[in-house]
Amino acid sequence: MMTESAMTELRIDEANLRLDLLLSKLRAEHSRAYWQKAIERGEVLIDGKKVRASYRVSIGEILSIAEVAPTNLEIEPEDIPLDVLYEDSDIIVINKPRGMTVHPAVGISSGTLVNALLFHCRDLSGINGVMRPGIVHRLDKDTSGVMVAAKNDRAHLNLAEQIGSKSARKIYLAIVHGRMTDNVGIINGAIGRSKLDRKKMAITSDGKSATTEFRVLERFRDYTLVECRLLTGRTHQIRVHLTSIGHPLIGDPKYGQRRNEFPIEGQALHSSELALTHPTTGELMKFNAPLPNDMNEILRRLRAEHTENNRERASTFMTI
Repeated sequence: MMTESAMTELRIDEANLRLDLLLSKLRAEHSRAYWQKAIERGEVLIDGKKVRASYRVSIGEILSIAEVAPTNLEIEPEDIPLDVLYEDSDIIVINKPRGMTVHPAVGISSGTLVNALLFHCRDLSGINGVMRPGIVHRLDKDTSGVMVAAKNDRAHLNLAEQIGSKSARKIYLAIVHGRMTDNVGIINGAIGRSKLDRKKMAITSDGKSATTEFRVLERFRDYTLVECRLLTGRTHQIRVHLTSIGHPLIGDPKYGQRRNEFPIEGQALHSSELALTHPTTGELMKFNAPLPNDMNEILRRLRAEHTENNRERASTFMTI
């Protein structure tokens, strides 16, 4: 039986797509398996009726999703400092530090971005329930950079549509192992749950299509600074794609190399830019977050080493 909950209603604008796949697309924070179980429990309805996960949706149907409040988790506001890049009555844009989890989950009830947001602004959209108020999209715990949160449901739905359709543009900076040879490139590879380790994602034949564009910004002897643009938004997409072409991120505890000679806790990945259309004014807005100190220190060391190597080569050439 479905517990007492609020229902979020959305008008479907897709046709002939399985319901569980549609939900995975609209609410990517949960897996397809999660949504299949939610549909079976009656927490997802089409035009007020219970259907199967395999149901093919039609344009104009009303999708109702039960936002079930957890009974064993209270989310308390916490006075955690936030690096606020922009704020108004509809949205708040922050520069999330590396090491901060975005929202509470089982076993994590404090120290998250949501705890900080509840203290800072209190008025957050309720579409994602009590555990994820205001959260429109996520960054991994150990990825830093620009994030936007919604202060009301109208803004939330608008931003979610922009992010889902990729009209909102996100740019990431990564420092990877190896010297990348191509200046620019596109990585295509469907991403799904790893068959060998269910805690990891991997390129799989039955995964969701994923595309990452990259551009080399700076090369060093054994490392590369690269800019990445996401044309899709899959879990761990940049980390999986760059690893798949032989260039795992420095410090990545899940997909990277065991060796880490740099002072960084987690992967060297930073969400540097987010461009979106304001949900109320329609203004095109762009937000930038400066590279964090740990990644700047890595680059400082690499540049110093690169300069020293060039000096040594020049000295050798002069003596020949």
